[in-house]
Amino acid sequence: MRNPTTAATTAVVGGRLAAIGRFCFRHRRWVLGFWSVVLVAGVLIGGRVFEGSVAGASSATAEADRGSAVVAAADPVKGTVTAVVDGKPVDDPAVRAAVQKATAGIAALPGVSGVQDAYGPGPGPAALRAADGTASLVTVRMAAAATSAQTDTVTHRLAALDGAGGAHVTVGGDLVLQQEVKKQTEQDTRFGEMVTLPLTLVVMVLVFGGLAAASLPVIGAVASVGGALLAMFGFSRIMDIDTSVLPIATVLGLGLSIDYALLMVNRFREERGHGAGIAAAVERTAATAGRTVAFSGLTVAVALSGLFVFTSPVLGAVAAAGVSVVVIAVAAALTLIPALLGFAGSRIRTPTAPVPDEGFFSRTVRRVRKRAVAVTLASVALLMAAGAPFLHAEMRSSGAAVLPTSSAGRQVAETVDHRFPQVAAAPITVVVEGGGPVAQAYADDVVAKLPGVSGVRAVTPVGDEVSTVDVLVHGDPQGDTAKRVVDELRADRGGLRTYVTGGAASVVDFKDELLSRGPWALGLVAAGTLVLLFLMTGSVVMPVKALLMNLLSLGASLGALTLVFQDGWLSGLLGFSPTGGLETFIPVLVFAFAFGLSMDYEVFLLSRIKELTQRGHGCVRAVELGVQRSGRIITSAAMLMVIVFAGFALGDMLMVKQMGIALAVAVAVDATLVRCLLVPAAMSLFGEFNWWAPAPLRRLHRRFGLSEHVDLPEIEQPAIPVQAQAPAPELVASGQAR
Repeated sequence: MRNPTTAATTAVVGGRLAAIGRFCFRHRRWVLGFWSVVLVAGVLIGGRVFEGSVAGASSATAEADRGSAVVAAADPVKGTVTAVVDGKPVDDPAVRAAVQKATAGIAALPGVSGVQDAYGPGPGPAALRAADGTASLVTVRMAAAATSAQTDTVTHRLAALDGAGGAHVTVGGDLVLQQEVKKQTEQDTRFGEMVTLPLTLVVMVLVFGGLAAASLPVIGAVASVGGALLAMFGFSRIMDIDTSVLPIATVLGLGLSIDYALLMVNRFREERGHGAGIAAAVERTAATAGRTVAFSGLTVAVALSGLFVFTSPVLGAVAAAGVSVVVIAVAAALTLIPALLGFAGSRIRTPTAPVPDEGFFSRTVRRVRKRAVAVTLASVALLMAAGAPFLHAEMRSSGAAVLPTSSAGRQVAETVDHRFPQVAAAPITVVVEGGGPVAQAYADDVVAKLPGVSGVRAVTPVGDEVSTVDVLVHGDPQGDTAKRVVDELRADRGGLRTYVTGGAASVVDFKDELLSRGPWALGLVAAGTLVLLFLMTGSVVMPVKALLMNLLSLGASLGALTLVFQDGWLSGLLGFSPTGGLETFIPVLVFAFAFGLSMDYEVFLLSRIKELTQRGHGCVRAVELGVQRSGRIITSAAMLMVIVFAGFALGDMLMVKQMGIALAVAVAVDATLVRCLLVPAAMSLFGEFNWWAPAPLRRLHRRFGLSEHVDLPEIEQPAIPVQAQAPAPELVASGQAR
């Protein structure tokens, strides 16, 4: 005989997702133990992924990278450590003695292949003296086999020169820059997590009205990040993972994990509010919200998979890491959250009434419907205007500028550029497979005569059969003139085998790849998205409309990115110095990530509207109810996403700032202007045509379609209100009361 004080019971829900929910609820201690192991392993092992990452992974297909590889093979040097000795005359006896003593000791250290200072014989040391005679450089070349510890020893020896003879010493160089990029990226990632997780918890307490429900998404997000770090560590063993990939993947994992857990916990509370017991509510949550989570994760993964089309190692690594992070976030939502609900379900506040059919969002939809044409045109115009600045966007390879101005590596790089032009990196370097005389003839006969070239600074033999030609250009080192010179040098190689490298060449290479492979990537993402949304909705109109709306919101995000990071709007408030352009690969990443996240919210909304349509509501009423019932959860999820992205934008790494700001804008625009105004207005205009599809496709959907709607068995009404229930003895004994 059933205890009259028990919560409502239900029949078993069919389907694999419901079965997963039941399994994880019944074996919640094992599930929690598994994810605890994942988290610990992610912290202890996955945390080392920053050490194995590569600052500036090279591509085997880009000419600039192939040229650098040829030079490295001819002159196998790992890199350089450079010290700027400033503030006292170069020929001051005390400064001279201190520098020469230090360089003599450094030259004898293991891993050092050569040391140069301003006091040696020949014309070379003259280039290491500043024009005003108050600063000089010490350059240490590290052998290819040098270890990080040996590099650190050289760095410390040079830093110990500070104060010698009254001079100030700053240590940098490409090896120091690489280490600083790794360190700063790790610090920004940790800082972003420390800022966003507490703020997220506070917001979710306000959303759910209690700490128990609010804490579950945070716990799920932390576990997901541990799994993501572990996955990226695994990838780093088989491929080069660029350092910049790590915070990008982390911010995606945090955002999606919180998003999905929020959806699961919210549905659990709804089911409890309808009278379901804890076990039944978990099962029904897995069958409904779990299905939405799985479908949403699939759409995000499809958007990121478009990056696999590119040959750039940065984009390939982001695609691999991003897809794995999505899989882990979905897995955590479908397994860990049901287990946690089993532990904390009795302490989660149950809503006393379902979401009302009338409220702010339904009233907004009705107002929008009355002026559907005006709202649609105004929204589209506003989004296009917001995206217009991206039309004049410039792509750049920022180099040391990605670091904050307090970075010693950046300070040395900027000092070398401004005060030591003879040793600063040339805007363009041509690698010539040939000896010095051959390269000199090529420089005189071809390079020096090109329009836009201001001079050939140096022809340097590198080994017996490789030489480099440093080319100076008029104007911006990565501007239009420099890019045109790169094209001209590649068009006329003087009958030699040459490789055009340098910052301008890297930008040209990336643009060429974007033009050649971008349409294929866009086509893959669009086709995958259209197919998935068709399988969900059975309509060909809805997927196309969703695709166009997502592109509009994406354009607004890229426009804001251009205004802030190229034109310098709010740069003082955000704490960075504009570089005159966007980092080359950032717009591509923003497209993939923002497109996936926009489809995430599209799935949330369309699934509810489609469900209401299947229950017999007309299109107009289904849109009203769908937006009303999902508006609060979409807004809450978007608010949490913005917090996550904004938290990472507070870091010091320029690339992390760019991604954080762009994604925060994309989510904010999508969840407000697009979902609350543009989608309802457009659906009102289309009416029942929203669900149109040709007869053959309708038959195809009936056979293979993916429905977000799940037929759930009726809940038996409890004898007394759920809030006053006490768990039945038989449920306590079976472990299903919690």
